[in-house]
Amino acid sequence: MTDEPTVGVLGAGIMGAAMARNLVRAGHAVRVWNRSPDKAAGTGATVAASPSDAVRDADVIITMLYDGGTVRDVIRQATPGLKAGALWLQTTTASLADVAGLAGVAAEHGVAFYDAPVLGTREPAEAGRLTVLAAGPASGRERLAPVLDAIAARVVWLGEDGARGDSTRLKLVANGWVLTVTHGAAELLALAGALGVDPDRFFEVIKDGPLDLGYLHTKTDLVRQGRLSPASFAVGTAEKDARLIVAAGLDHGVRLDVVAAGAERFRRAAEQGHGDEDMAASYYASFTP
Repeated sequence: MTDEPTVGVLGAGIMGAAMARNLVRAGHAVRVWNRSPDKAAGTGATVAASPSDAVRDADVIITMLYDGGTVRDVIRQATPGLKAGALWLQTTTASLADVAGLAGVAAEHGVAFYDAPVLGTREPAEAGRLTVLAAGPASGRERLAPVLDAIAARVVWLGEDGARGDSTRLKLVANGWVLTVTHGAAELLALAGALGVDPDRFFEVIKDGPLDLGYLHTKTDLVRQGRLSPASFAVGTAEKDARLIVAAGLDHGVRLDVVAAGAERFRRAAEQGHGDEDMAASYYASFTP
């Protein structure tokens, strides 16, 4: 390993492309693969023709793809290029079963597995200010440090066993809250409009109190100002995460009615053509097309 590790990035969507750009700016040698090569081309990194080419001889591998199933499929294509001793930051939000399965793939190929989902959306990703929730071997953390420094403002370590999915468990809890607040913001705008209430009067009432959240203003502003594109966190991805959260709850004996209803709101919004817009487009699920 060198002080500036070679990094292979699999996935160049909103988050993966931002990570790759920040790694390039930090001076790392970066290869990026994406199913749509044009997205990878905008990162400044070397565009790889295949997943195996992206990870070939890479010291660090980052996966930032749609879901755990996609990671499983792509990493299977990448295995011919995996280098024993490489460090794998698995940052995609996935199910706990997927995390355990991916850790098994890593072990088969002598790769150190880090369960490392991130908190943050487009803007903090572009600024290299994500929060990484990480679990994995302590022996590789010093080598990961320059990579994490390029993409994150904060790293929260949650143990040495990435296969347990402790980071993913915390990510699902955090996203459950984020999605719930998003739907609350969307519904308050819909209800205020239906009742003829100026939303600003509501914001005046809660100003500087415990109910006043910066995130609430962020999401309502996106709807009110028509700034739902480009998405910070798209409706389609939010629905996927909501269903992961509901399933995780049921697997552990907890029924999450609010999150389940929120998943249906996202589905309706996507059916109305808002799937690629910011998840604040949950607002449109309040109305019959």
